[in-house]
Amino acid sequence: MHPTPLKKITRVRLPGKRPSELWDITTQDGRIASVDAHDTGASGLDHGETLDGSNRLIAPSLCHAHIHLDKCFLLQDPKYDDLQIKSGDFKEAMKMTSIAKARFEEEDLMRRGSQLIEESIQHGVTAMRAFVEVDGVVQLKCLDAGLNLREKYKEKCDIQICAFAQLPLFSGKDNGVEVRKLMEAAATNKNVDVLGSTPYVEDDECKSKDNVRWISALALRKKKYLDLHLDYFLEEDKQPLVWDVLQILKDHDWMKAGGKQITLGHCTRLIRFRDEEWNRLKQEIGEFAVSFVGLPTSDLFMMRSPDSVRGTLPIVKLIKQYGFDAAIAINNIGNAFTPQGNCDPLGIAQLGVGLYQAPTTDDVQLLYEAVSSRAKAVIGHEPTSLGFEPGEPADFVLFDSMDSGWRCRRSIAEVVYDAGSVRQTVYRGRSTTTCS
Repeated sequence: MHPTPLKKITRVRLPGKRPSELWDITTQDGRIASVDAHDTGASGLDHGETLDGSNRLIAPSLCHAHIHLDKCFLLQDPKYDDLQIKSGDFKEAMKMTSIAKARFEEEDLMRRGSQLIEESIQHGVTAMRAFVEVDGVVQLKCLDAGLNLREKYKEKCDIQICAFAQLPLFSGKDNGVEVRKLMEAAATNKNVDVLGSTPYVEDDECKSKDNVRWISALALRKKKYLDLHLDYFLEEDKQPLVWDVLQILKDHDWMKAGGKQITLGHCTRLIRFRDEEWNRLKQEIGEFAVSFVGLPTSDLFMMRSPDSVRGTLPIVKLIKQYGFDAAIAINNIGNAFTPQGNCDPLGIAQLGVGLYQAPTTDDVQLLYEAVSSRAKAVIGHEPTSLGFEPGEPADFVLFDSMDSGWRCRRSIAEVVYDAGSVRQTVYRGRSTTTCS
């Protein structure tokens, strides 16, 4: 059953406006047609075409810029209840996930993936980049499930599928031959939007560069977005691969060859950068459409250096001080890589208040954008801004219930500090959830 299109959303509070002011938003063909002061005398629209906002705050919908769809909820699923964390390190997480992947079947991939998507929609998500692994163990099983989930939820959420090589492309017993063949097969599918890999799992630096060179050439040839898990370590004496990535893009003549947007996730080694290195990186990126996604829940849990440093990309600083395109995202839910957290992107924004020491009105607006409009932009999805400009997608989330009283959130700051649990999601001008 398809959600009914809305013609108008009435009596809502808008970000940046006085809490006492109420507004009406008219939508047409899934986009904002107009935003006007609430007309108390207006009537005549069919109830099914009008959503009464009841003084609630409306904001642009949320986005998972980076989430793993196939290995979610492994710690909660009864099928995998023998796989529990003992040491909590990266090596154990890789081993546990490998054991679990050998048991993956269509039924549980669809069941767990549906749960993630439905919970995300309830939280206000209308777009996500979903990673599904491709390798000799799962073959194309995770990819097929991801594509089925994309189709299943296409009326409620835009799901970008990233065919992802978590295992090496040039190391291991067959030097990655099988994974490369499977990734080439995945890249031919027109419904696969993104290609991704993990260069740091290779045996040495030369093979890591080969990984980047190969996957970027494939993405360029097949006209796909490129998403790399990069520099996932903290040791200062180990050199980041980001400089080689940029050189490889130049060698490909990426922009003139029609290359699409590039997203770099994790990049925890970059927290050791000083101002001159950040400035150099900004200059080296130049005209390339390169963006960064910080994954703080995973990074803080998993990353440990010998000198007890923990860290994640300083996203607020990257945006405000250096002008990078950046966002934050959840990454994993309920598995050995990230056992804590849920499907709510605003949980990451809330964490960012303390993590980045970002409590001001401008800071929290930026944190909201980092899981909303900025998150959509870094994955190439058309965003809805906090300005609610006519022509932008009618993708919204309304906060609180209709009778929340004085606890009803009135501003973006209140939402980031404490988003509450009751929300209503609108995707392409259609209400996809109901408030309680």
